[in-house]
Amino acid sequence: MDKLLNAELEGQIKEVFQGITDPVVALFFGSKLNNCNYCQDTLQMLQELVSLSDKIELQIYDLEENSATAEQYHVTMAPGIVMTRKNGTELVDYGVRFAGIPAGHEFTSLVRSFLLVSNADSGLKPATKKIPGRTEKTGQTGSICDPDLPVLPAGGDPGPSDGC
Repeated sequence: MDKLLNAELEGQIKEVFQGITDPVVALFFGSKLNNCNYCQDTLQMLQELVSLSDKIELQIYDLEENSATAEQYHVTMAPGIVMTRKNGTELVDYGVRFAGIPAGHEFTSLVRSFLLVSNADSGLKPATKKIPGRTEKTGQTGSICDPDLPVLPAGGDPGPSDGC
C-alpha cells in the first residue's frame, strides 16, 4: 500500500509534533459489518501520524465488536476518531472527535488536535474562558468528513433536490 504522507509533509508534522508535551492516545473506530468506505484510509493515515512521534499511541476498535467502548466515547459512526490525553493509566477525554476521514482542511484540524489534547489547552484566551454565563460543562461539537457528500455553495442553499 502506498504511503499517504510524503516525506516533506512528514517532516513538517514531526516539527509540529515536537510541541506535544503529554502522551496522546488516538482511538480509532472502524466497522467490519457496515460498508465503511474510508476506514482503511483513515486507519492508515492515523498509523502514519502515530509513527512520527513516540508520544502518540493508537488503539484500534471495531464499532460493533467493541460497542461498549464506542458507547463510552459516544462514537456512532465509522470511521470515528477520539482524541485522548494519557495521564498515567487513565485516558482523559476532552470531547475531541472526528467522524469520517479527516481529509482536506480537516487533516490540519486532526494534526492540531494532537497538540491541543496533549497540552490540555483549548488555545482560547483567558478573557474568552471567563465569558459570563459560561459553564464548566463539556459540550460536543463536530463535523462529519465524507468526501462523497456534496459541498454546499456559498450561502448554504443546496438548490433544487436531486433526489439524494
